[in-house]
Amino acid sequence: MPNDDTRPVLLALRALKLGDLLVAVPALAALRRGFPEHRIVLATTGWLAPIVDLVDGVDELLPTPGLSRPLDVEPGTIDIAVNLHGRGPESGDLLDAVRPRRLIAHAPDAPDGPEWVDGMHERERWTRLVRSAGVPADADEVAIAVPPRAPVIHGAVVVHVGAFYGARRWPADRFADVARALIANGHRVVFTGGDEERDRALEVAALAGSPVEAVLAGRVDLAGFAAVIAAAELVVTVDTGAAHLASAYGIPSVVIFGPAPPESWGPPQTGPHIVLTDAAKRRGDVFVDDPDPALLAVGVDDVLAAIARLGVGPARTPPG
Repeated sequence: MPNDDTRPVLLALRALKLGDLLVAVPALAALRRGFPEHRIVLATTGWLAPIVDLVDGVDELLPTPGLSRPLDVEPGTIDIAVNLHGRGPESGDLLDAVRPRRLIAHAPDAPDGPEWVDGMHERERWTRLVRSAGVPADADEVAIAVPPRAPVIHGAVVVHVGAFYGARRWPADRFADVARALIANGHRVVFTGGDEERDRALEVAALAGSPVEAVLAGRVDLAGFAAVIAAAELVVTVDTGAAHLASAYGIPSVVIFGPAPPESWGPPQTGPHIVLTDAAKRRGDVFVDDPDPALLAVGVDDVLAAIARLGVGPARTPPG
C-alpha cells in the first residue's frame, strides 16, 4: 500500500458486497470527522471502487477479495485499524497481522470494545462501534455523492429484478405485473440487475410488454447504475444494493424483504421508503435457491398499494 501521503493511516475493513458497503457509510462518515488528520483506507472488494469513490472521507481503496488472504499492508504502518467487517478470528486475525497502533473492534478482538449484540441493525452496529471509540456517529447518515456523469435516463421507475441468492428473488411475473401497472399509468420503467441477471431482466421486461431498450441490466456499469438510481422517480426492489442506493439518495422505494429481517437491514425509517414482508413466514436461510416464504407472502397488490402510499400516482406526461 505505497503512497506519498504522509498522514497517519486509518484502515477500515469491510470486504463484502454493495449493500454491506452502504450500511457502513454512516460509520465511515463519522470516522472521517473523528480522525480528520488521518488518511482513511477502506479494505473492501475491488469491484466496488466506483461506489467507494462516492463515499465522503474515504481516501483510498485497498482491494480485498474476502478474508482468505493477508491484507496487502506492511505490518507496523497502520496507526488505527477499524473492524467494520465482523468479529472473531477471520477478520480479527487479518487486522492483528498488520500490527496497528490502535484497534477499534468488538470485544473480545479489542478488550475495550463493545460486546457484539445479535439482531441489531447493521448501520447501528457499526456506528455504535465508532461511538465506543469516542466519535459521535449517526446511523441515519447514509448519503453518498452522485456519480459525476449523466444517467442514461432521468425520472424513471427502476424495477430491480436481481438478487445474489434465490432466497431473495421475487417472482419474475410479479415484477412484470407491477411494471405493467406503472407503464399503464404513464411511467417510464427500466429494469436493472447485474450482468449475470440480464436474462431475468429481459424476461420481466417481455412479460411487462416493455422493449429490450428498457433493460439496463448488463448495459450500465456500477457507477452508471448508481447514477440511474440517483435520478429515479421510484425504486422497486428486494433487499439488495439497489435498496441501499435508494436510501443513500433519498429516492422513494418499495423494498420486499425475504430471509433477512428489515430490523437489521432495512432503510432509514425517516426516509420515503416502505418495507414489505411477512415476518411470521420468514424461513431466514439466505443461501438457498428458492424464494423465502416471507418474500412470497408479498403480492403485486401489496406493492402497488405501497407505491400509492408513497404518492407515486399517474405520470403527468406519458413516456414518449
